[in-house]
Amino acid sequence: MKKTHLLSLLLILFINIFNAQTTTFISEKTNQPLPKVSVFGKDGSIVAYSDIDGKIEREKLTPSQEKFQLVYDNLLLGTFSFTELDQDVVKLNDRVKDIEAVVIKNNKPAKYVLIKGNFNAYVTLNNKLNCYVDGIVTYVFDNKTKKVKSTNIEQYRIFRLENAKNEKKEMGSWDYNAFLDLPALKNVGNIAEYKNKKATIKELKGNTKDEIEITGSALQEKELALFGYRLYDIKGIMNHSYDKGSQKTLRDFLESNEISFIKLKHKSEPNYNQVIVYKNFHPTELDFSDNNDVEKLKFNKNISQYKTNYWEDASFPNMQTIFSSFFKEDLKEKENKK
Repeated sequence: MKKTHLLSLLLILFINIFNAQTTTFISEKTNQPLPKVSVFGKDGSIVAYSDIDGKIEREKLTPSQEKFQLVYDNLLLGTFSFTELDQDVVKLNDRVKDIEAVVIKNNKPAKYVLIKGNFNAYVTLNNKLNCYVDGIVTYVFDNKTKKVKSTNIEQYRIFRLENAKNEKKEMGSWDYNAFLDLPALKNVGNIAEYKNKKATIKELKGNTKDEIEITGSALQEKELALFGYRLYDIKGIMNHSYDKGSQKTLRDFLESNEISFIKLKHKSEPNYNQVIVYKNFHPTELDFSDNNDVEKLKFNKNISQYKTNYWEDASFPNMQTIFSSFFKEDLKEKENKK
């Protein structure tokens, strides 16, 4: 028996013995865990999202949802019953895509590193989509410190649900577009910075890339009261991907995903509202330059601004088509003002 098959069997055995309350997604092709799998309920709610070990909490799957749709790498993997997912291990045909090579336009040392790519971001309220944005952006990094100097949006489109409201004492009806933003990419070029902070770091070495997950939390035991509102249970998860076996520098950077969780309510509301913010970035070009003057738009969340149908490119992470399959006409694009 090949070594890889033996290791896979040992992994599955370990999961069966010690993790009876979780479901672990594993690739049929590689036998490796599948992080970042979104589990959609029949009503369009995102009920679970797998961590770097491919795990979701089993209790988040309820028989009342009947059917679940799984999305990985912005692609629909199929529809699954509660019984099919109510297992310790679920193998998925993840239809692994070739990793799009990042085009290096200039290889000479320079003052700045410019990374251009595709992004999407969306907010869910009590697991249901609240607002969505995607587009094209260029990040400018200081080549010496590896810190982000500027974030320059070139094109984007905004979608909102028509039934969102802003009743002062009903946070469960709000439009949370204020949370709609791009990944910060903080320390993506210097992962060692996270080791000096109060964060949990895990690494997954895959067949085609290495992934690093950084997690942190606050207000886990006591809520924060402010002007009649309550905040509780704040958590953050960042997942950065790099070339396999690389030094994990900006040159090796392949993808970034961020998720933020916060529970909110007005003091008059009986239950907390769960707000989750997803932010994703996929680099396409890397350039070294002494000039950081990049064309940009003002990010106005009340309009869309684009010149081309960039989302029609096969490599674009277009989650809007998946969301629109659930929300139909309720998901409205804001007028393009470009």
